[in-house]
Amino acid sequence: MKYVFWVWAPLLLLAACQPDTSQETAREVKNYTIEQFMNNTSVFGGSFSHDEKRLLVTGNETGIYNAYSLQLETGEMKPLTASTEESVFALSYFPQDDRFLFSSDQGGNEISHIFLQDEDGTQTELTPGEKAKASYRGWAHDRKSFFFTTNQRDPRFMDLYEMDIQSFEPVMIYQNDAGYSIDGLSNDKRYLAFSKPINTNDSELFLYDREADKMTKISGEPAFYSAADFSADNNWLYYLTDAGNEFKYLMRFNIGTGEAEEVMKTDWDIMYAYHSYNDKYRVVGINEDAKTRIHIFEIQSGQEVQLPDMGELDISSVSISRSENQMIFSAGSSKSTSNLYHYDFASGTHRQLTNTLNPEIDPDDLVAGQVVRYPSFDGLEIPAILYKPHQASANSPVPALVWVHGGPGGQSRLGYFPLVQYLVNHGYAVLAVNNRGSSGYGKTFYKMDDRNHGEKDLMDCVEGKNFLAAQDYVDPEKIGIIGGSYGGFMVMAALTSQPEEFAVGVNLFGVTNWLRTLKNIPPWWESFKDALYQEMGDPATDSVRLYNISPLFHADKVTKPLMVLQGAQDPRVLQVESDEIVEAVKKNGVPVEYVLFEDEGHGFVKKENQIEAYGKILQFLDKYLKGAEEMAATEGEASESGGE
Repeated sequence: MKYVFWVWAPLLLLAACQPDTSQETAREVKNYTIEQFMNNTSVFGGSFSHDEKRLLVTGNETGIYNAYSLQLETGEMKPLTASTEESVFALSYFPQDDRFLFSSDQGGNEISHIFLQDEDGTQTELTPGEKAKASYRGWAHDRKSFFFTTNQRDPRFMDLYEMDIQSFEPVMIYQNDAGYSIDGLSNDKRYLAFSKPINTNDSELFLYDREADKMTKISGEPAFYSAADFSADNNWLYYLTDAGNEFKYLMRFNIGTGEAEEVMKTDWDIMYAYHSYNDKYRVVGINEDAKTRIHIFEIQSGQEVQLPDMGELDISSVSISRSENQMIFSAGSSKSTSNLYHYDFASGTHRQLTNTLNPEIDPDDLVAGQVVRYPSFDGLEIPAILYKPHQASANSPVPALVWVHGGPGGQSRLGYFPLVQYLVNHGYAVLAVNNRGSSGYGKTFYKMDDRNHGEKDLMDCVEGKNFLAAQDYVDPEKIGIIGGSYGGFMVMAALTSQPEEFAVGVNLFGVTNWLRTLKNIPPWWESFKDALYQEMGDPATDSVRLYNISPLFHADKVTKPLMVLQGAQDPRVLQVESDEIVEAVKKNGVPVEYVLFEDEGHGFVKKENQIEAYGKILQFLDKYLKGAEEMAATEGEASESGGE
């Protein structure tokens, strides 16, 4: 589901881009427990306080996400909330005091609400409604109110509201009967930017004048369009498009004249662009071969700000203060957890604010991901990220896993993922495949899996297995497949339609019955349901194809050990999907393990659940993949002696 879960490149390639291992020497490393890996701390966000001396951030030091105040001078983190049941995600400090907004849902059901916490700790729910989902959309430029969207009026559509911080009475400012995506609002509140999906590749862009009650279509030829930001003077709408180009680039539309002009174009997708409070700086984020490149420009001079040289770390996000004198940025890598840093524009100096990696872990024991490419069955070049264990060698080959990202339309990227590092640390090579249909490699590549899921995209993963098998440090008989969401579907598609290719499968909350999933999408996805059906198929008219690609109806083909993990509150992939595939595969007499979390949704966010899930995944792989020969030998001996 490209739109939901979220080419330049030679389409024919004769040889794989082989990983460079010439300078590598196999060595033993310390094996860390899953508890040690999960004792890392995740800290993100960065809303400046009114005096710009503190940050409001989200952290999971206690094992569950809560809001914290981070002192810029000392780096001291002070807890502001103490939730033990539901995750709390910090949104923003108030403009003139230390009150703040946060969001929270129930057990991962994604029906999030917005809350106010006063300076004395009193919490007030600002967007009540048992089935009403609310999303924070930022402060008004005068900082006297904030905006949010909610589907309280109609479960299918998100209306736009404004809430002033004196009365806290919400006022609807746009009733969204057409199912637009509300992309932005000008500083004077006169203009709204809307996008509307045509399919998961193309969309339309509109500018609505609230005073004149006039809608202007900005988009032209069929392509991707999405608003990025309004200028501070309300004269320009900046937007992203890939019209006439493989990659998304930045344009701007003159609201007065109706003319559009190009602002910035690169050889990769521009993911986002926005301006600081008074338009002193423009921030541009580029998806450059599976990692984010940040560029900051002084708008008046056009000069680029020279960001700090972070060595092996990549700056992945920035937040500029209202005064435009300082900035917070996040930096990390595939082998380093992300940390927050403070940057002073005047001096150009920066300093680290957080230390999120567990001090018990030696970073040299972790593995940096390496971007590689290999040819698929039809010669198409497939990008991927390879993680080679330090202890792997031709003399000591290791088992391996093909990792499939979520989506469809997602992307495996060069960021820190504790599960991958945990598996690699324990001797598993991992190839994170960006199969056809993945984002980040141009719109031609992105469209290649439309109405083709579980077919050519799956064969890209099979060829990823073959790529791994060709590495002299990988045991070609011990290669499994693992993935979550769409990746979980690909796991089941592999085990049902290509049952002899992979030795084991680990399915994290993957779709197994597309007919049910597409009929039961959450109501707030209504605005892009038609676009989703364009890509995946309409269960009312395309039921035969959807039946054919749904692993549940072919579960009798599964012959290899299977592990399934699921959250009971998941609104995207319902628990019944996993319940049914587990029961169906058990009938085949093959090993099946099922891990269900009652208090998780689409993905696991609580540390205790992550520890249990990831730990059990390793146990499963050690038994059925790494120990496959030993297990087969043991079973053979038992058979010869009359055992079961």
